[in-house]
Amino acid sequence: MLDFIRKLLGGGQGPRSQALPQGIPSQEQRRTGFGITYDPELVPALKRDHVDLVKLFGAIGETAQQGDFQSIPQMLNAFKVHLEGHLIAENVRFYNYVENAMQHDPESSALVRSFRREMNAIARGVVDFVKKYQVETFDQKLRDEFMNDYKTVGGLLTQRIQREEGSLYPLYHPV
Repeated sequence: MLDFIRKLLGGGQGPRSQALPQGIPSQEQRRTGFGITYDPELVPALKRDHVDLVKLFGAIGETAQQGDFQSIPQMLNAFKVHLEGHLIAENVRFYNYVENAMQHDPESSALVRSFRREMNAIARGVVDFVKKYQVETFDQKLRDEFMNDYKTVGGLLTQRIQREEGSLYPLYHPV
């Protein structure tokens, strides 16, 4: 799963997530159950990631509104890298734990799987958005498209963050 997310998001620089303070776990750590134990600091760290991601995404929009489209490709890549770290943290540390803890609760398990699938789809959309705007020059048509796409992606991310924090993260508790 991690390799899929890393490949989907384009690899690149190491992920930056407060929920992965030691970076991406090795294959050995993942194989031996890294992330299966409860960590009371995980959800607060994931929420801090959300704050950081919203700030980064907001800065991209402000930069575009100011007409500085030369900075947009680099800013989008920085956003993608941070999102990659967040998604890896969620997959390794959050989803693995919750799915294991909820294995005897079919309704909660289905909700968790649904969130996981949805986030993978959103991640693909973000990657497509980032790739589309890795250009050297933005003519007026591309600027207009960017602003429309930016609003769409921003709406999806905002809705997702609200749902995660309101419905998904409360499922994370010690068993």
